[in-house]
Amino acid sequence: MLNRHHATAASTEAPLARRLRGTALACLCALMLAGCAQPWQQFQQGEDQSAIVARLGAPRETYDLPNGGKRLMWPTQPMGETTTAADIDAAGKIVNVRQVLQPNEFYRAEIGKWTRSDVLVNFGRPVETAYFPLMKREVWTYRYLEDNVWYMMYSFYFDDQGIVRLTQKTPDPLHDPDRRSLF
Repeated sequence: MLNRHHATAASTEAPLARRLRGTALACLCALMLAGCAQPWQQFQQGEDQSAIVARLGAPRETYDLPNGGKRLMWPTQPMGETTTAADIDAAGKIVNVRQVLQPNEFYRAEIGKWTRSDVLVNFGRPVETAYFPLMKREVWTYRYLEDNVWYMMYSFYFDDQGIVRLTQKTPDPLHDPDRRSLF
C-alpha cells in the first residue's frame, strides 16, 4: 500500500515539474530574445539623430528626402541581408527606423512609376548590377532574408529611361550548396 501511494504522489509531481521547467524555459527564451533586439527596434520616434549615430556609427549611405529630411542607411551588403534605414526630419529628429530589405518594403515599389533614384533612396546601393542587352534592362539586385528563414535575392529591372519595369525574387546562390560552384 505504501508503494502505491508513493507512485501516485510521484506521478502527480512529475507533470507539475515538467510544467514548471517548461515555463522557466519559455521565460528564459523570452529574456534572451529581448536582449537580441535588432538595431531598428532600439530607437523611438522623436529621438535626436545623434542617438542612432552614436549606437550604429556614421551611416554608410545618406539620401535627401522630399520633405527636407534625410534617410540614413547602415547596409550589411554585400554579404549580409539587412539594411537599417532611419528617416530623420528637417529638425534632426528620428521619424522611423526600420529594416528595408524585406518583402513588405520591396512590394511597395510601383512598376512603371518608380525610378532608379526611388529604388536607391528606399533600399540603398544594390549588392550587384547587370545589364541584359537583349531585354534592354539594367538590373539591380539585393540580398535579403525572407521570413527570417530563406536567403533570397530581390531584383529590379529598369528600362533605358530608368523606370522599374519588372521585379523578381530568386534564391540566393551564395547560400545554396548545390549551386555555389556556379558563381
